[in-house]
Amino acid sequence: MLTRLFLLLLLFVPVTLSAAEVKPYPLATCIVSGDKIDPSVPAVVHNGQQVKFCCKACVKKFQANPEKYLIKLPKK
Repeated sequence: MLTRLFLLLLLFVPVTLSAAEVKPYPLATCIVSGDKIDPSVPAVVHNGQQVKFCCKACVKKFQANPEKYLIKLPKK
């Protein structure tokens, strides 16, 4: 039981990455809607990839299913 609880807690512990470890966002538009990026909306880092958005609603949509949107990024 404690092991299961510990593993669940690890899923919610934020991992801090240095700026050098974060891949910059390569698109000029929101990954969710395709609209212009709003610099007042905080970027999200998902698995080392920075992602920028046009609005807070798009952040929520992305967080609900990030893999759906990450396939839009160019492959390197």
